[in-house]
Amino acid sequence: MTDSARDTTPDMGAEVDADVLRDMVCIPAGTFVMGSNHHYPEEAPAHAVRVRGFWIDRYAVTNAEFKRFVDATGYRTSAERPANPDDYPGAQPDMLAPASVMFAKPPRRVDLRNHYNWWVYTRGADWRHPRGPESTLDGLWDHPVVHVTYDDALRYARWAGKDLPTEAEWEFAARGGIDGAEFVWGDQLAPGGKPMANTWQGEFPWHNLLEDGYEWTAPVGSFPPNGYGLFDMAGNVWEWTRDWYQDHSKIVKACCTLDNPRGGSADASTDARTPQIKIPRKVMKGGSFLCAPNYCRRYRPAARMAQPVDTSTCHVGFRCVIREIAHDAIQT
Repeated sequence: MTDSARDTTPDMGAEVDADVLRDMVCIPAGTFVMGSNHHYPEEAPAHAVRVRGFWIDRYAVTNAEFKRFVDATGYRTSAERPANPDDYPGAQPDMLAPASVMFAKPPRRVDLRNHYNWWVYTRGADWRHPRGPESTLDGLWDHPVVHVTYDDALRYARWAGKDLPTEAEWEFAARGGIDGAEFVWGDQLAPGGKPMANTWQGEFPWHNLLEDGYEWTAPVGSFPPNGYGLFDMAGNVWEWTRDWYQDHSKIVKACCTLDNPRGGSADASTDARTPQIKIPRKVMKGGSFLCAPNYCRRYRPAARMAQPVDTSTCHVGFRCVIREIAHDAIQT
């Protein structure tokens, strides 16, 4: 893990240019019920959380926006650089080559207990080649950037004078003022038969009905916003948050209202199922175009997944926040 991926909060500065806030939404302070007792075990127990007010991007960061960052800084993402062999003792040299994780749709039903039946570590896949080494960004500039690690997302946020949201901030914003609803728009997945997000319809991972019109990512803003005017808080791409992963069951005093919680620790966030791998994990939220009712019902605001900080994929992106801005600190 590089120094820039460590859990330090960037200095937002005393003043913020109004242009920076143009595609952001002000979320008022409030209290809500975070998590769920009715779905996946890592979401429970549901518990009361209080968050301070903040601003959050209306859309996930797009390829066009990420390109402006790269053009201004010369930054190369993790997927574009060889891995450091010191971080992966014993790894074969070919596994250290620049690469990212790609979804590969199998031709028939497969064992859902083995995710290697559809995930492939692919050389040449990166943010410039989001659908594999032969792909380009033509026609995808308004799609969310993908193949970005946590470090990549945080570097962008700092360059933009922003930060990544905490899990509590992200979930509070995603709920759009509808506390307790199963989805960010209400309690029905497809009210009136209308898809409300870019998810997988059909039997994952081999048969996608494409009822929402998209097999891969969709342009940001393709589906209705939530109650706060935020787009794609469900489906399209998973989004990085600042918090180290821990099960909600490990929260101290989950019976009481928690004030701006910040997750667990880096050391405790590693996967207990693979103790030989010491890569810490962050929480990602929102689900993606690969979430399906028969496999991954995580296109819900309470849903959460642990993602190793060094791993980029074709279905993970991010959006940014700015915290605690006084009205007179906005430069017009």
